[in-house]
Amino acid sequence: MSEAPVFPYFRPIELGDRDIFRNILKQYRPEPSEYSFTNLFIWRAHYEFQWALFKDWIMIICLNSQDSIYAMQPVGPSSRRNATLKLLEWLREERKVDAPRIERADERLVSELEREGRCTIDEAREHFDYVYIKNDLAQLSGNKYRSKRNHINQLFRTYPFMYDRLMPEHIPACLELQERWCQLKRCEEDLNLLGEWDAVLEILAHFDALKVEGGVITIEGKVVAFTIGEMLNDTTAVVHIEKADPEIPGLYQIINQQFCEKSMQGAVYVNREQDLGLPGLREAKMSYYPDHFVEKFTIKLR
Repeated sequence: MSEAPVFPYFRPIELGDRDIFRNILKQYRPEPSEYSFTNLFIWRAHYEFQWALFKDWIMIICLNSQDSIYAMQPVGPSSRRNATLKLLEWLREERKVDAPRIERADERLVSELEREGRCTIDEAREHFDYVYIKNDLAQLSGNKYRSKRNHINQLFRTYPFMYDRLMPEHIPACLELQERWCQLKRCEEDLNLLGEWDAVLEILAHFDALKVEGGVITIEGKVVAFTIGEMLNDTTAVVHIEKADPEIPGLYQIINQQFCEKSMQGAVYVNREQDLGLPGLREAKMSYYPDHFVEKFTIKLR
């Protein structure tokens, strides 16, 4: 275990910080997908995350922003009002941020700050997480899922595929699939896709150490789809990564269905993260009929 940095001294997130984060996150029982150690770790280079402990709270700042440095919400026991204000004031006074803000804050923090006159709070719809009932995704029953079943049945008729738990021996093939996916999607022309590529590399490189769970679809022994997730809290799993050969229809539908059926046995819900305001991604996520959203907010210091 690494030694924890103490506020106001921040440093980058390291793999050795895992136990500190997970102990605090387990007690907090987060609902937003961002607040898992795995998520923060695999995206740490893209967002340039740094962290520090302030008493019982984890403070996280993001240095890679087009506008200015911003913070994630303090994670720890309630009430976080004083910790939040201290972090925002530190951004203004010490880092010279004109409009200090916290991104992707949850409803719990908003409720703690609702009477705080020094803050403005705005919805961040593009960051709302889509949360589904796990059994719905596993069974795909009823008319509303007919098109999903049709895609899966077409795949059944066309390819002799198999689903397996993702094991270390699958990782080189998953990397090859991701590289091919990036070539087809021209990742080098999109900074967000490049960031996702880095995140995929990180989660595969540290698959065992992060203690995540995954699944693969193979056709004639070749990995054509893979997914990776973990438990976010006591009742909810979160899917961090899902990739499939875009030239084979039905793979996304089957990897989603099989992973929900055969993995994350303790989960009631599945958080499939946000749509980032992309119309096509929003349509795809809505087509699975979410049970509810995890709403997120931007909090600014006046």
